Amino acid sequence: ALLATASILSPINSWAQSVDVEATIKAVDVSKLSLTLDDGKTYKVPEEFNFEGLTAGVKVVVFYTVVDGSRVVDDLEIVQ
Repeated sequence: ALLATASILSPINSWAQSVDVEATIKAVDVSKLSLTLDDGKTYKVPEEFNFEGLTAGVKVVVFYTVVDGSRVVDDLEIVQ
């Protein structure tokens, strides 16, 4: 019974899992700290995010977590 209770009380954010998507950048919005990919979805990035080399047409792999309904970028790799 103790283990069942412990699993119920575990932090909810442990349910959040990083997901990845490979797509092409459609738009970059530095002022709104976001990227829009050709999958039609917008991904938020942290304030310290480096936009260097990211322009429309660049193919990327984005690792993200959904937080409060928004896709938040954890990591990003440019596909060569």
